Amino acid sequence: MVSQAAGVSVAAGVSVVVLGGTGSLGRHIGEVFEAEGARVLTVSRAAPDRLAAGRGGSHIRLDLTGTSPARLAGVLAGAGADIVVNAAGLAWGGGEEELGAANAGLVRGLVDAVSGLAHRPRVIQLGTVHEYGPVAPGTAITEGLPPAPVSAYGRTKLLGAEAMLRAVRSGAVDGTVLRIANVYGPGAPSTSLLGTVAHHLAETARGGSAEGALRLAPLTARRDFVDIRDVGQAVLAAAVAPRVARTGAWIVNVGSGRASPVRELVDRMIELSGVEAPVVERAGSRPGSRGGLGGPGGPGGPGPAGSGADWQMLDISAARRLLGWRPRYRADRSLRDQLTAAGLPPDRVSRAVRAGGGSVRSVRNG
Repeated sequence: MVSQAAGVSVAAGVSVVVLGGTGSLGRHIGEVFEAEGARVLTVSRAAPDRLAAGRGGSHIRLDLTGTSPARLAGVLAGAGADIVVNAAGLAWGGGEEELGAANAGLVRGLVDAVSGLAHRPRVIQLGTVHEYGPVAPGTAITEGLPPAPVSAYGRTKLLGAEAMLRAVRSGAVDGTVLRIANVYGPGAPSTSLLGTVAHHLAETARGGSAEGALRLAPLTARRDFVDIRDVGQAVLAAAVAPRVARTGAWIVNVGSGRASPVRELVDRMIELSGVEAPVVERAGSRPGSRGGLGGPGGPGGPGPAGSGADWQMLDISAARRLLGWRPRYRADRSLRDQLTAAGLPPDRVSRAVRAGGGSVRSVRNG
């Protein structure tokens, strides 16, 4: 358990283990805790990139879906973990069995590992808005809404969340499930919709794209988007909050609390880039492919195939009440910074803003 002292960084000196710490969200969360003075260990099958490796912290390469609870418990005990953040998971690239192993089996193993430790860390499970499933337009999704996911991604993420919640309610684990909206901003998954758009625009600006048109699935949905930097602060807030058994913060939504029209976000990103990029909306585009309505790219990512998520708006009042958290980044800032992170020069983005932006021409079902 981590407590806050006056004048002292909330996580200074504590040991934080980030599972899936080389993914876009896990990497950012590790950076947030390092900035607070925490000792961070990332664990994943992949090695960290050179930039991440140069920032400090430690890393263990481990196949989290194939390891035993005893092996994972040894890693956590060896690190003296005070906080464990599970940012690992799979959204695309496998059938329901593979998704189940990564999104549910891994969590069950984590619960077994943590519950047997002499020093039990706080566990933050990164869930997704897609665990709720489709809702009627106009619905503000609260944590009490009975979940009914229709995609394999949503179903398997829900199984993982339920495993964590059973352990928390029984007292075996001190933990919280954060159900995260669609993530954007600098460092957000490049396979997501806005990540795909940002990288296409940056490539076009460099003259590396043979075709300027953006070919996307129909942009008819309204979804809740949250900046990756706000997600990092929500995880930090959940890590240092009072014990969940006292607050009842079993599940906490993390989003903007708004249902943003997806087409407007895409159009605005193009305007901010200053790039001439006609948009071709074509029914039947394969999600996750370049130009498709991109894949989740991990917890909180948008739009797995068959998600039925035409409307998403999270009620985030519990996050304000229980964690003292609220989103701080506005859409324009998130979109500009995502463009810059994708490789578009900041001065070009600034010039585009002053000049009124690039040109958007939308062709539906082209």
